[in-house]
This record gives sequence, C-alpha cells and structure tokens, in this order.
Amino acid sequence: MEDDWRNGGLPALRAELDRIDNAIHDLLMQRAEVVEHVARSGKPAAFRPGREAAMLRRLLARHHGTLPPVTVVRIWREMLAGTTAMQGGFSLAVADAAPSAPFCQLAREHFGALTPLSVHQTPGHALAEVSRRRAAGAVLPYPSETDPWWTALLRREPRLHIIAQLPFWAPRPAGAAPVKALVVGATQADPSGSDRSFIGIECDRHLSHTRLCNELAAAGLKPRSLVLLHPPGTAPIILAETDGFLADDDPRLSRPILGSHHPLLLGHAAIPVGEAA
Repeated sequence: MEDDWRNGGLPALRAELDRIDNAIHDLLMQRAEVVEHVARSGKPAAFRPGREAAMLRRLLARHHGTLPPVTVVRIWREMLAGTTAMQGGFSLAVADAAPSAPFCQLAREHFGALTPLSVHQTPGHALAEVSRRRAAGAVLPYPSETDPWWTALLRREPRLHIIAQLPFWAPRPAGAAPVKALVVGATQADPSGSDRSFIGIECDRHLSHTRLCNELAAAGLKPRSLVLLHPPGTAPIILAETDGFLADDDPRLSRPILGSHHPLLLGHAAIPVGEAA
C-alpha cells in the first residue's frame, strides 16, 4: 500500500528512499538520451544561458515543500553542466587575480564543480581565450570604472557578447563568493523572458551622469546602472544596463544619442532569481 513506508519504520523509509533514488536516476538517464538527440539535431550551440534561466525559473515557480529552493538550483546547475559537456567540449576562462579566487568559486557554483576552467590574471587574457575559441565563455568582474575590460567589446572583431550575469541566485548564503560577474561568449545569448541588455556608447565630450541618464531615458533606454569611463586624452565611453531584451535591429539603437552617437548592443543577461526585474 502507498502508506506502507510511513508506517513500516526505518527499514521501510530507507527502502522508499532507494526506490525514489532509482526513479530519479532512471529519469536522468532518459534526459541524457534526449540531450543526445538534441545534439544530433544540428542545434547551433550547447550552451543556452537564456533557456537555462527560464528552465530554473519554471521549476522554482512550481516548487513546494521543505526542500530549500536553492537546492533545486544547485541540482539543476550540475545537471546542466553535465549535459552541456555531453554536447561538445565546454570550458571557461576566468579572470581572477585574487588569492582567494572568488571568481573561480562563482564560476564553479554556476557552471558545475567539474567544468574545465583556466585562470587568467587579467580580463584581456580571458577574453582572448574566447576569441581564439579555446574557451566557450569568459567570467569577468562586473563592469566598473576601475576595471574597464568592457570597452574591448566595442571594437573587438570578431564580436564578443555579454551572455550571463553571476550569481544567478540572488539571496547569497554565508560563505558564498562575495562578488558579481558577467560572462562573455562568442555567440549572443537567447532570451529568458526576464532579461537585461548592455549597451555601449563612445562620446566626443564629457557629460554629467545625470545628463547621460536623461539622454538615454529620452531615447527609450532608461538605464538601471551606468558606468562612465573618461580616460585622459580619449573620448568618454559609456556602459549602460537597461531592462528588457534588445535586438540588434531595435529602432532605439538606431537613434542618435548625445548628438550623433549610436549605441552598440554589447549583450544580455537573465535577471537573477530573487532580484526584482
């Protein structure tokens, strides 16, 4: 009977756990078989950060009971790492010069404990690994005025794209890596249904932060955050983060901003779970 394990004492409880473990394992093997068929279908890329984010949001929306939601995220992240590896070589280049290696920790958290990664002293070296197709993605510090690696995305050929934001799980437990990062890849991210876009603009004159925000908002690109870089002897460069999934042909990107400058789409990232859209 269905309730035998509830009333059969510890041996019955252990037997029921074994039965459930076998059922989970059977489903994992079935899932891997489906992934193999997907890989043979000619799909362009094994790593789909938008689809993965949408999948996790869907599972968390239906989740209930006492199992912590973050456990669901961890289980599925490891499973996704395994099935991505099945579809072809997948490795990461991580820019992490800190002795405690927080960005490596963050990469392991999101992409799986056994995903191959190489560690580089500078973001430029990590980006070069992606350009040379030696890595599927580069994990880099979140953009700032003091770490302007993102300016390379404005000029680098072939183009590289921001494809994900880490950590994806926003409520951070004690001991988790206390850093934020972006992932850059050679192909654009797919939409997850709740995303942010990153745009870059090269200017010819210095403007205040407030003026820049107002100009972008007037163009329909109201920024959530804005990084303004003004290197000595060069034109100012802006990185703006705005809500929504912009396409390259979005008409807002064809409108001049700050006189005659057109913003360039640098990529997208799924909004982390637990963070307001």
